[in-house]
Amino acid sequence: MYDRYWDAVEEHGDIILGLYKRFEAKKPVMLLDLQEQKIYAYPYNDFKSDLTERSQVQLEEQYEAAILDNKMVVFVRDNEKEELVSYSVEY
Repeated sequence: MYDRYWDAVEEHGDIILGLYKRFEAKKPVMLLDLQEQKIYAYPYNDFKSDLTERSQVQLEEQYEAAILDNKMVVFVRDNEKEELVSYSVEY
């Protein structure tokens, strides 16, 4: 199944990983903004506080599992389609 958001994560993987490594000790949440073509590293609590209550619970579960598995959480934001999709990615 084709996943254009996963393709975007793979396409920018080196940059995402490089930025994550700069802040690895803080275990940031990564964000790839498709329209801006920018990648951000957010402190977990700051990112979480901007989400809906339901999304906060989902992030909390995903983030905790990712940290235990030595993975990072990467979000892809598509403002045109009003979508925010997350992945747990090995680093």
